[in-house]
Amino acid sequence: MRSIVHLTLVAGSIAITGAIECRAQLPEGAGKETVQKACGTCHAAEMVLGKAMGREQWNTTVADMVTKGAKIGDAEFTQIVDYLAANLGPQATGGGRGRGARPAGGGAGPNDMHIVNAAAADRGRTVYIAECLTCHGPKARGGGDAVPENQKGPDLVRSLTVLHDRYGNTVGPFLKKGHPMQSGRASASLTIVEVADLSHFLHQKLNDTLRSGPYSQILNVLTGDAAAGAAYFNGAGRCSSCHSPTGDLAGIAKKFDPPSLQQQFVFPRGGRGGRGRGAASTSKPVMVTVTPPSGVAVTGVLIALDDFNVSLRDDSGVYTDWKRTPGLKVEKHDPYQAHIDLLDHYTDKNIHDVVAYLETLK
Repeated sequence: MRSIVHLTLVAGSIAITGAIECRAQLPEGAGKETVQKACGTCHAAEMVLGKAMGREQWNTTVADMVTKGAKIGDAEFTQIVDYLAANLGPQATGGGRGRGARPAGGGAGPNDMHIVNAAAADRGRTVYIAECLTCHGPKARGGGDAVPENQKGPDLVRSLTVLHDRYGNTVGPFLKKGHPMQSGRASASLTIVEVADLSHFLHQKLNDTLRSGPYSQILNVLTGDAAAGAAYFNGAGRCSSCHSPTGDLAGIAKKFDPPSLQQQFVFPRGGRGGRGRGAASTSKPVMVTVTPPSGVAVTGVLIALDDFNVSLRDDSGVYTDWKRTPGLKVEKHDPYQAHIDLLDHYTDKNIHDVVAYLETLK
């Protein structure tokens, strides 16, 4: 009985050991030997098994290893990332390629979005400043007026090469073909890690231009002269003919922040989209009076007005429309017409001065 138990324990131990060894084996696939050779010196298979990361994550991980001293050439780098993405990506443990799964080599769609690695983007900024800044500008939006015409680079944020790029897969081949760089260095000499870092930086600049990016954030508009604003309000702007700082505008600075104050008088209907505290406001409707050649004048809220038709809705809610003929009289009454007219006369200084003045009305 004791020998049977012993044999059973030994057999179980062998089975467990075999299972561990089996689990510790990298899956078969093109590039496996390269991974074992380049990474196996420092890392056991357990370090990567089960991580199930996307191509971009593997790309960044391997690039970080190179920056830390791993001896991996450009050709090996590509083989390693290809192998890890194909065999240890989300699809390897996610139960197939259902909704949200990533194809083995990456593919178009939401799951293929370039995820910017901040550390890599910082390294890429160094490469960009050294090699690209002069022609493409500090925001990668193209050279400015100070750059000679024959040296102006295109807007990289709108470049299809950058928009289609994922972690250097289109930027890299483009640079390999040869592209002038400001240091005189051959663009083909950029390492695959430098290209990947540059790709992260360029996508960071692309993200900066999105609605949620820093370029879309409201800057400080409270830069004017309040005294000059008061003079314009009561003088050339003729604002005081309709508004009073002790009447309808009393305490207005408590209701609106500076960007919204500017919005309220430059675009009182909110045509540019109100922002900030108190930005949403109710605007007065445009009224219209239509008098047919024979008949009674009808007044109501303007629905539509063009060269051919006019329509309105009166106080009782009745909708009426007319074809515009020579005998049809149309009188439009826009309560904000004075603001609209001022758009042709305002200067930036006038606008900021008025904002500074209105900010004092608390």
